[in-house]
Amino acid sequence: MEEKKRNIRIIEWEDLDKKKFYSLGVFMTMTTRATVYPFTLIRTRLQVQKGKSLYTGTFDAFYKILKAEGPRGLYRGFMVNTFTLISGQAYITTYELVRKYVSQYSSNNTVKSLWAGGAASLVAQTITVPIDMVSQQLMMQGQVGHLSRFKVKPKIMMATSKSKVTFGQTRDIVVQICAADGFRGFYRGYVASLLTYIPNSAVWWPFYHFYAGRRLYLCLKSPSDCPHLLLQAIAGPMAAATASTITNPMDVVRARVQVEGRSSVIATFKQLLAEEGPWGMTKGLSARIISSTPTAVVIVVGYETLKRLSLRPELVNSRHW
Repeated sequence: MEEKKRNIRIIEWEDLDKKKFYSLGVFMTMTTRATVYPFTLIRTRLQVQKGKSLYTGTFDAFYKILKAEGPRGLYRGFMVNTFTLISGQAYITTYELVRKYVSQYSSNNTVKSLWAGGAASLVAQTITVPIDMVSQQLMMQGQVGHLSRFKVKPKIMMATSKSKVTFGQTRDIVVQICAADGFRGFYRGYVASLLTYIPNSAVWWPFYHFYAGRRLYLCLKSPSDCPHLLLQAIAGPMAAATASTITNPMDVVRARVQVEGRSSVIATFKQLLAEEGPWGMTKGLSARIISSTPTAVVIVVGYETLKRLSLRPELVNSRHW
């Protein structure tokens, strides 16, 4: 039995039915983002506000936004943000292809995941940053509109069409960014984004393998008491929380550079430290961890399930996940 298990190979890129893989992947990513988006919005507002001028924390922000702006207030910029589905597909494609390439030089799963995660983030952020620039400006409208560099023009007939409102506001922001900074304005904070998400993705996988390997601490009695799926569901969020904590200071800097229109990452970091001290580097951390938890479960459980569902029929009995 053990010999048979050792002969079964992990599902790799060449084993997948690509049409099914991408179709299911879009649905999975969209569902996850719709679930965690309110906390993404809250994280951005907490990171940009000065001190605790409006919100004292994640749940205080949730309550105040819901009360003042209604449920739609928690989804400001969501329609624009859905275009990041493109970067999501680019991420998983790059991840799998780089894993395949690195496997020629190393059979270590952690090494393959580290290089693949970093490369995938580089590609994804190149697509995501312009979309984030617009969606984050829309997130900052409403209660915290005074903190945003760009303002949505007031519209008298907003109630006539929800879709026109959404993309009318988007058009306002896009025109203002173009007028103020030109095309380069859409890549403001690009370096800060790379310094946030490449390390985040690169360290996420090693920490995941580390926590997954500590069955003694994750399970109550013995490895047999901890099914593989449960182990993944625990190790994934733990890895996400660890990676988020490590990279959160740069994430705060990234948000301020993009929303406030700053040009220097180092100057922004120094100013944040001077004005709000070390605690300023933790702003939005709880909201970030909350939003990353379901994403982590999707990555380690849902993503592997997706690969299993997308496996070519002739390989079903010869691969494992």
